Amino acid sequence: MSAALITIERARELVLAHTRPLGDERVAVEDALGRVLTEDVHAVGDVPPFACSAMDGFAIKAGPSGRTLQLVGESRAGTPSDQPLRDGEAIRISTGGAVPEGATAVIRQEDADTDGQTVTVNEAVEPGENVRNAGEDMHAGTKVLPAGIVLHAAELGAAVAAGLGELSVSRRPTVQVLSTGDELRAPGEPLGPGEIHNSNAPMLVALCSGCGATPLAPQRLRDDRAATEAALGQGLEQADVVIVSGGVSVGPHDHVKPALAALGVTEVFWGVSLQPGKPTWFGTAGDKLVFGLPGNPVSAFVTFSLFARPALFALQAAIEDQPLDTEAVLATAVRRNPSREMAIRVRLERLDGRTVALPNGPQASHIVTSLLGADALALIPAGDGDAPAGTRVRLQPLAR
Repeated sequence: MSAALITIERARELVLAHTRPLGDERVAVEDALGRVLTEDVHAVGDVPPFACSAMDGFAIKAGPSGRTLQLVGESRAGTPSDQPLRDGEAIRISTGGAVPEGATAVIRQEDADTDGQTVTVNEAVEPGENVRNAGEDMHAGTKVLPAGIVLHAAELGAAVAAGLGELSVSRRPTVQVLSTGDELRAPGEPLGPGEIHNSNAPMLVALCSGCGATPLAPQRLRDDRAATEAALGQGLEQADVVIVSGGVSVGPHDHVKPALAALGVTEVFWGVSLQPGKPTWFGTAGDKLVFGLPGNPVSAFVTFSLFARPALFALQAAIEDQPLDTEAVLATAVRRNPSREMAIRVRLERLDGRTVALPNGPQASHIVTSLLGADALALIPAGDGDAPAGTRVRLQPLAR
């Protein structure tokens, strides 16, 4: 690789500098799960919209125990009582039922006795007891959800409670995943001499889905220039992002770079000072993004996490989630690369009030099991010898 390698930070800067949000669309709340919110959500009205009961029981006036009150009506959820409560009266009420005018508290049904005509109060009741006041959760106009978040179950529930039936969300980026190599075989297919299973395709498709993207059906590319160029051309027509694993080096069977050049894709960078992931390639075709990731599965996973993941979030104008801790200390010594920064897969633990990073098994780029149970990537600066235990290191998110 003749060109000077660029740093991880510079590569990320270049990726984000060439990434533009895709725009938004309005969808029903029921269809918004996993989407990125593009407008702040404000409460349309107070939530709850009226004072309501937190318990099944009786709406009464606050006061001492030992009173016997006349039962004069009922207020059920969805069917409020229109009868004002007067001194010496009680109205049966269900959870969520509107508190009648004149009532100042609710006594739980287990704290009262009734014969169907009267209610005997067996506990003293304070003003406001077991009552949910109007606006206790949200007031009209209050910002409930900020733009840029990913909508999960709690956010959807809050949006509906706030009075929304539709939400403005980012358009999902479509992604074409391409895996290169004559040696690749489909999952579960019997292997011949020199063949391996194509683990990168389902892995990268899953990672794209986890970032909110819509992956197209993945394709395997033979080590053939014409076939490579045709598949890349089709991917550029159909997708916002093309991700290729393998074939981005300079061997006689690496056809990705010349095929992209023939298709008019502009190279932004090729080569990152990173282990694993040195031959990472990134380019653009108009607003479309192309990532050439290394073929080794761990290298593909790591470079996706560092470069493709932030781009997919940026296309959706999303707030990229980060580890709870941005730094940790190494639990054990790690052999450094003399010339490249290392991204090692680590488990994170809390020990003596510090976040400690433990290397998650062997770190070679073909050891897929180093990803299992890993919590983050720890970046180890280039240098001679070991980074000793206790060295403070930066953490980066590991895509899921």
